[in-house]
Amino acid sequence: MKVPFVDLKMQYYSIKYDIDAKIFEIIDNTSFILGKAVEDFENSFAAYCNSKYAVCTNSGTSALHLALLAHGIGNGDEVITVPNTFMATASSVCHAGAKPVFVDVDKKTMNIDASKLKNALTSRTKAIIPVHLFGQPADMDPVLGFAKENNLVVIEDACQAHGAEYKSKKLPLVTGCFSFYPGKNLGAYGEGGAIVTNNSEVAEKIKLLRAHGESPKYNHKVIGYNYRMEGIQGAVLGVKLNYLDKWTNLRRQNAKSYNDLLSSSKAVIPNEAEYSKHVYHLYVIRSKSRDALREFLKKEGIDTGIHYPLPLHLQPALSDLNYKKGDFPVTEKVADEILSLPMFPELTQEQIRFVVDKIKEFEKKYKQVL
Repeated sequence: MKVPFVDLKMQYYSIKYDIDAKIFEIIDNTSFILGKAVEDFENSFAAYCNSKYAVCTNSGTSALHLALLAHGIGNGDEVITVPNTFMATASSVCHAGAKPVFVDVDKKTMNIDASKLKNALTSRTKAIIPVHLFGQPADMDPVLGFAKENNLVVIEDACQAHGAEYKSKKLPLVTGCFSFYPGKNLGAYGEGGAIVTNNSEVAEKIKLLRAHGESPKYNHKVIGYNYRMEGIQGAVLGVKLNYLDKWTNLRRQNAKSYNDLLSSSKAVIPNEAEYSKHVYHLYVIRSKSRDALREFLKKEGIDTGIHYPLPLHLQPALSDLNYKKGDFPVTEKVADEILSLPMFPELTQEQIRFVVDKIKEFEKKYKQVL
């Protein structure tokens, strides 16, 4: 049996009629950049997140960048975040002219450890970016409490957490950024992103910045960017948003199946915190024999991933931050052990059982090296 890591074609076929109709509608009316389809999706996604505003961009990275700029983050400022995330979290800080400052993560959830924030605080600290990694919300109350005490902005990196909930509240709790990269729980057919907020001033600044600082046309109030979403992506996302809750429930059912079947395995299964509704963008186990296990599964026809093998504080592009190996021990240990198993709504129970059976076969066969 072949088990792909994700199967976007299967999802497309399930909604092909609606998707095709909307794409042809965009082509027919030639509204290729922003336009009504994007505006309609912005309104729908804001409502879905129980927020007032959503402003779409051409990527999640652009969303993070503009959210920082709209909150006044710039040259000489410091932004606290985690090294256990995708590069875009830190690169967006750098794009804004600020400096990323890292804190370690909680060993159970692999999200930001708020108890470490005080160690990273300086007179230049202006913001915190908690990352809702793999689809699980970070523990936000202590983050927001620390931010309030120290007059800091909080911008949520929710790029992997569409529909996730913290204490029964949909993310974001403040200003949050989403990615619609094709493999995400809510994915476009290309690149896409959005900033979701209740702050009208922030929303208006982002609208201005995403389109060359232009308002009205050919009147440029500020130096902006070409971060506009394409009309086709707005149309695709507008269709797919109608299915997001259904797909989330299927992901959660798949995660439960994995959890139940892996209970007798040596693999460490994901820890879903009591405060969290995890949406399982990724289903990530931990194994001390991760690399050998991954190679074994590959030979058996099972695709896996590692998110992420080299923490940000050890990335060559961020070497000027002067971090070194050993600075964030939890993050570094996690990076050596994590393995993302196949996870998508259309994943079958037969496929899940096959994956788990092969993990157990590996453990039995290679018992001596575990």
